[in-house]
Parts: sequence; structure tokens; C-alpha cells
Amino acid sequence: MKRTYKIGGRIVEINSIYEKVHDLCKDYVWKGIADFNVEIWQSDIDFEREKAALEDKKEDIPTRNFSDGYLETLAVYRKIAEQMIEYNTILFHGSAIAVDGIGYLFTAKSGTGKSTHTRLWREHFGERAVMVNDDKPLIQVNENEMLVHGTSWDGKHHLSSNISVPLKAICILNRGAENKICRITKSAAYPMLLQQTHRPANAEKMQKVFTLLDLICEKLPIYKLECNMNPDVVTTAYIGMNMEE
Repeated sequence: MKRTYKIGGRIVEINSIYEKVHDLCKDYVWKGIADFNVEIWQSDIDFEREKAALEDKKEDIPTRNFSDGYLETLAVYRKIAEQMIEYNTILFHGSAIAVDGIGYLFTAKSGTGKSTHTRLWREHFGERAVMVNDDKPLIQVNENEMLVHGTSWDGKHHLSSNISVPLKAICILNRGAENKICRITKSAAYPMLLQQTHRPANAEKMQKVFTLLDLICEKLPIYKLECNMNPDVVTTAYIGMNMEE
């Protein structure tokens, strides 16, 4: 099954075994000559199943039984992420929201409350706020401007939009008794940014990822937010990331 989509600013032709990935990407359908192709084989699906089983073992939970169709969606995005690196674009694990057309990306260790935090932003800003992607957005790294792209791979709540917006800042969340935010250095931010970025097995592509992360740290302000998830955390975060203006 072969169809074409525009994802992360690039035209991607997906050649799949199952229909599920095309249902997932239906809001991104595009006509045009593809920048690159993604083709899935049964071995790609088997790889995703083995990887999921290893993660379940690590978490000490029963092995989950995923369908081939679902696992194929993971395989497709993995291959898209690998190709996107050549276009200065990386897959990043976080929750991205836009307010008045400007993007803010929140990241943290699993269970810290990324999705809860962006939900509070939507409640606070109302129609001014739009979810870009609640799980695995794409960051396009340019010299003068960073862009964050929505994609169909948007987490268990399926919160995303087919939009691309300028990315103003990345914010690392930590639980705390009080709400406070501060800008942090590259050395303080880098370990978390690297952990939350898709890391390809190919050494040459991984080197490109390092280069792109260096540029992100150089061009984009990175913040640490200690938060208790009371509603006023939104004001703390928003003002803190806009104070320099």
C-alpha cells in the first residue's frame, strides 16, 4: 500500500504492508514527488516486537501483545526519523504546544507530567493555545529559526495538529514544591536533550544528531521548570520563557 504525505516539511512516500499507518496519517495526505521513501518489511515489524518485549522486561511488566499493524506504525516513524536527520530535523520526545502561533516544547522523564502541563496551558489560554504534538514532535533545526512540526505519532491521548510553528524554547520539567523557572546552560541541558532525542544506530547519522543538538543549545533558550502542577504554574512558565522580551 503506497501513499504520499507531507510530514515535518518533507514529502514522504510510505509503502506499507497494512492499512493502519495510512489511517493514522490521513490528515497529512499530500500530492507531489517524494523527498524520500519509506518501505516496510516483515523484519521491521519483528524488530519492533522484539524491542517492545525488551522494554516490558526492563519495566518488569507482562509482555504486551501488539498487532502487526500497530507495530508497523512504529517501524514507519522510526524510518522517517532516520531519514529526517538528513534534512536537519530530529524526532524529539516531548509535549509541544503553540500559543499565539509560537511553539513551546516540554520534556521530562516519563511520568513527570508533560501532558498534564500542556493540558493546563490549554485550559489557561483557551483558543489561543493549540497542541502541536503530545508525544513525538519533529524539530527542524535552522540557523535563524527552529520549527516544531506536528505529526500523527502523538501519544495515547492523540493530541496533535498538522501545523508547523516557530519554536521559542525547550523546557525541562521537574517536580517541585514550588513553581519556579530558570534558564540553564548547555552542559546542564544536554544529557536530557540527548536522552529524549531519537538516536540512530548509524554512526554518521548519530554524529549529525550531535551537531543538531549543539545548534539547538546555541540558538534556542533551554529552561528548567520546577513545578507542583497547580494552575499558576502556567503563568510561571509562560512569563519565565518570555521575560527576555
